[in-house]
Amino acid sequence: MLKIITSDDPALRELFPRFFGRYRSEKITPEIKIKVAEIIAAVEKEGDEALLRFTGEFDQVNLSADQLPVEKEEIKAAYQEVSSSFLTALASAKENITAFHQKQLANSWFETNALGVFLGQLVRPLNRVGIYVPGGTAAYPSSVLMSVLPAKVAGVKEIALVTPPQENGKVNPHVLVAAALAGVEEIYRVGGAQAVAALAYGTETIKPVDKIVGPGNLYVTLAKQLVYGQVDIDLLAGPSEVLIIADELAKAPYIAADLLAQAEHDSQAVAILLTPDSRLAANVVKEVERQINTLPRKEIISRALMENGAIVITKDLKEAFALANCFAPEHLELMIGALNLTPLSWLEYVVNAGAVFLGSYSPEAAGDYLAGPSHVLPTGGTARFYSSLNVATFLKKSSVIAYPQEALIQEAPKIIRLALTEGLTAHAQAVKIRMEQNDDVF
Repeated sequence: MLKIITSDDPALRELFPRFFGRYRSEKITPEIKIKVAEIIAAVEKEGDEALLRFTGEFDQVNLSADQLPVEKEEIKAAYQEVSSSFLTALASAKENITAFHQKQLANSWFETNALGVFLGQLVRPLNRVGIYVPGGTAAYPSSVLMSVLPAKVAGVKEIALVTPPQENGKVNPHVLVAAALAGVEEIYRVGGAQAVAALAYGTETIKPVDKIVGPGNLYVTLAKQLVYGQVDIDLLAGPSEVLIIADELAKAPYIAADLLAQAEHDSQAVAILLTPDSRLAANVVKEVERQINTLPRKEIISRALMENGAIVITKDLKEAFALANCFAPEHLELMIGALNLTPLSWLEYVVNAGAVFLGSYSPEAAGDYLAGPSHVLPTGGTARFYSSLNVATFLKKSSVIAYPQEALIQEAPKIIRLALTEGLTAHAQAVKIRMEQNDDVF
């Protein structure tokens, strides 16, 4: 089920090309591209009518336009369908997520240099954002908090949340309660590429947004890619991943449990262990085989581990980190105690990772639900250049420049020389005219 392979085995390059700097996006067929483009065009042209048609086609739910928004009565009723323990856990998660992201807030700043030139940066939140929350057969209230709360901390005024309806036409009550707790006032029961198009272009019911964030399936991801430019997006989410680096002191049951937890997402999930210890590798395989029999999603897990899972025996920990940095995983777990160093001591070797979990008692599940950082993370090797969703995701920065007359006079020859070098004489003239007139104006 879970293959063991050495780092010098040529097969590793074919199984996991990302270890060698070869990055491939999900397989997107021309047919899928055409279909998503057609959905987007239809929503842009027809608005609500297209939304309702596609909701019936893909979700098998027939709605009218006035049923797209979730009303307050449904949200109130949702509180009666969730447990008190869920509400308690959700409140704790909200507190931790908010506290973590408040530390990321950036402030506007201004300064005056030696020439008296006033410079600065104006930081402002986006006005309106759209949050996509996966739904349908599953519920992800944690994704609601992880996407909405950073936007709230940033100061975003309007948040529109979209999520696919269940078979009964309603939105999962856990998702509704999470949205209400996070302070979302606009919730729409629509999902898929059509929901992304509605957020980007607007319909009679849904106002367009400035940015769309949140994970989704391949259709949602491709739709986000296609509407980029009309609106901003956070990142292009792919199958979820965990990569664990462990030494001989790590506990095989913990590693196995974390690999299984990752594989539980779906059959495309990636779960990999890098270790220089072959005995640990063998013990992890035994633990995986023992623990998997207790899990309801055994079939999904088995397929994920068979197709996208592996244990790689490395020469040493240094090679493990080199491979991990090439792979650029969404989640990186460090279960290392070698050389009497704590996992924190190895953090300096991490270059590319969406989120890093240190030690045997920091499972990815803690980050998924409660720790505080957003679990919306870069996948597919994009941790090389993407960051996790955070407060900065919802902020924009404007430069501020103010030259006093004396400073412009002093700097004019340099500005004019650079402008003329580029052949932009009107740029140079815009400076020269101020030198010639030399007016006393503000």
